[in-house]
Amino acid sequence: MLEKPDLADDRIVACLQAAYGLPVIQVMFLPLGADENTAVYHITTGATSYFLKLRSGIFDEPSVLLPKFLSGQGIRQIIPPLATETGQLWADLDGFKVILYPFVAGQNGYERPLTDDDWRELGTTLRRLHTAVLPPPLAHHIRQETFSPQWRDVVREALALWVTAMYDDPIARACAAFLQSKRTQIADLVERTERLAQAVQAEAPAFTLCHADIHAGNVLTSDHAFYVVDWDTLIFAPKERDLMFAGAGLFGDGRTPTQEETLFYQGYGQTEVNPAALAYYRYERIIEDIAIYCQQLLLSSEGGADRAQSLHYLQSNFLSGGTIEAADRAFTGGTI
Repeated sequence: MLEKPDLADDRIVACLQAAYGLPVIQVMFLPLGADENTAVYHITTGATSYFLKLRSGIFDEPSVLLPKFLSGQGIRQIIPPLATETGQLWADLDGFKVILYPFVAGQNGYERPLTDDDWRELGTTLRRLHTAVLPPPLAHHIRQETFSPQWRDVVREALALWVTAMYDDPIARACAAFLQSKRTQIADLVERTERLAQAVQAEAPAFTLCHADIHAGNVLTSDHAFYVVDWDTLIFAPKERDLMFAGAGLFGDGRTPTQEETLFYQGYGQTEVNPAALAYYRYERIIEDIAIYCQQLLLSSEGGADRAQSLHYLQSNFLSGGTIEAADRAFTGGTI
């Protein structure tokens, strides 16, 4: 979220005092991320700093419970949430879930491109995630892959109805015009994704625990540390749900897809990769992006500064060397 939510700082201070016993000195909003349901802050209490996450909308408890569990299992590349004074891992505040973390000084993968060692450590971290054994009560609450057509249906509706509507908002007009210019290509993407979903589902692949959103913004690095952050998209799915990110054009680090994959698998280790599943997940992510941005930009005028950034993210999928080209390579078996 790029614009501060309509929530007074003193309400945040009072919540942190009541729930965590913190004598807050400063609350600083951080304009980070593309998720309009998540706002983050830097909290200062004197000598100690914290990272505060406010989550509105749908809240999945495993997104907080799992990082705490995995950190307790010795996976040091995860930043665990802090408990309240009553032992809970979140608090409630005016429609938000309040989650507090230690503040880790570092930069995400967009700000500081991953080094060769970072890529290997990303592979090592995901291997540990994919082989983790969870307590049944925790595992039971993590959603399962269904290969749902939800986002494909949204995009079909957008192409059929929304792109021809009249819009007063300039960002909405620009979005509709762009979609209209890419109409045939997007329709082909939707149908290709549909066919791949059916093919992969028919194979009844094994499911594993997946983070499901390993892009550059969710990798935090410094000179001495490496972390995977933002666990809001957890799912049990084929491992390609996570493997698709290496070589998918989502890190912008100047490496070729083959270079990214080579480094990643040096850390992950040998594994059999299903090219159809890899292509499906790369295409499906693109379709989901298009659907979410269509809903955000064409069905609402809300979002402020987030709207221009969302349009930029939508358009970037179609750039040379972007995510669509990466998905096409996986579809033709070019990188596997």
